[in-house]
Amino acid sequence: MYPISSNNFINNPYISNSYEQQPYWQGSYNQPGYYDRQPNQANDVTKTVAMAGLLQVIALGLNKASQWFSNKLAAGKEFTTANNVRRVADDMVRKNNLDVHVGYINDANKYAYAQRYNLGGHIEEVARGKNAFFVDKLKLAVAPERKPSLILHELGHAINAKKPFTKSLQFIKHHTYFVPTALLLANGLFSNKNDGKKSFIERNAGILGFAAFLPTIAEEAIASLRGIKAAKKVLNNPAGLNILKKNYLLALSTYILGGIGLGVASKMAVLEDSIRT
Repeated sequence: MYPISSNNFINNPYISNSYEQQPYWQGSYNQPGYYDRQPNQANDVTKTVAMAGLLQVIALGLNKASQWFSNKLAAGKEFTTANNVRRVADDMVRKNNLDVHVGYINDANKYAYAQRYNLGGHIEEVARGKNAFFVDKLKLAVAPERKPSLILHELGHAINAKKPFTKSLQFIKHHTYFVPTALLLANGLFSNKNDGKKSFIERNAGILGFAAFLPTIAEEAIASLRGIKAAKKVLNNPAGLNILKKNYLLALSTYILGGIGLGVASKMAVLEDSIRT
């Protein structure tokens, strides 16, 4: 339910990012070949470094905004009782023939789930009300016992896993980490450094990165809509349904910010490469 922080894209080990090691704006400019550059080239490097610094600031802002939305979601009230949520969840499992175990995690049962499904520390966040997830390979959907309504979204993912189109969206979603590296490699293969002009990827890396995250945003939105639709069918509670919609919109907002974060990471990867070369 809760996405990774946008900063995880920036610090992703698959992204070639040497800023943390020896960024040009830290320490001396006595880098090999720096003073050998022509004035225009040096000016371009200065502009690129400034842009990279601005992107770091944007990434920090995205993280804070994403955390704010996540905290609002975690603090939001439930749209109905826990028993009613279980009714809706059971109805979703039955009507969609889902082969999935549904778990409501608390401090008493978290260790049993961690050992049975080899979940490590991931289940701790669920018990604290800070996460919920569906794992297709494990046929497992879990949500915090203190915030059970998140299970409807996770069962939406389980339904998506049975549909060819949304299943393909899930496949793409699991590979978004590699987008900045893929753009970097593509830029190296197809750009022409001799003409002095920026390549298509250099100019549009941020947009391309965000576009690569759109399947994730779409799949998350569809999962939420499935949960809302199921709750509407089982429960006659329009006021409560508005609360559920609000909560799910908060969650979707963090994914949109995650997409912007991936765009920032993609742009930074290409910029960092242009500084080195």
